[in-house]
Amino acid sequence: MQTLLRLALYGVVPLALLACAAEYNPLDDYEQLTPVTLLEAPPATANNHPPEAVARGQYLVALLGCGSCHTDGALVGEPSSARLLAGSGVGIAYSNPLAQANPGVVYPPNLTPDANTGIGNWTLEQIMVMVKSGTDNHGSQTLPVMPWPAYANITDDDARAIAMYLQSLTPVNHRVPANVRPGQRATAPFVHFGVYRSRP
Repeated sequence: MQTLLRLALYGVVPLALLACAAEYNPLDDYEQLTPVTLLEAPPATANNHPPEAVARGQYLVALLGCGSCHTDGALVGEPSSARLLAGSGVGIAYSNPLAQANPGVVYPPNLTPDANTGIGNWTLEQIMVMVKSGTDNHGSQTLPVMPWPAYANITDDDARAIAMYLQSLTPVNHRVPANVRPGQRATAPFVHFGVYRSRP
């Protein structure tokens, strides 16, 4: 912008072009939202696991902020209390929508033990593996949108407590949209989180 201003002062760049450059904002097509990042973890209802382990898991799920992505509406500041940890109908772009018209989008899945739409058919061990390594029950690696690299060093006891807590939730039947590969058009809404630095 400073270069354009200097060139405009010397008559090299028309002032109309300078005005266009000053008005351009690549974020104009996007709405700024305030996601909800602190949510209570829903209460456990099943009694299949030791209560102290389930309570520890509930504490850890709240501490790690799992609900801020896995609760419907939380990403856009309107969390659904009926769908706590039951997945999000709003996705997260994992490629840059400013550089690519159709970014890849991940829709955070349902973490309740619903057999059809959640993790009801997962074993305790499969949930622990997902938490610590990002590998799902089919052996596929998830994208780091799910911050499993930050959880890789939690203890097995903590991962087990999280898994026991999730298995103790009331099942919520809520199917989230399918993930979208880069270049495909998303038919459900999404948000974009990114980290940028200036070019040298």
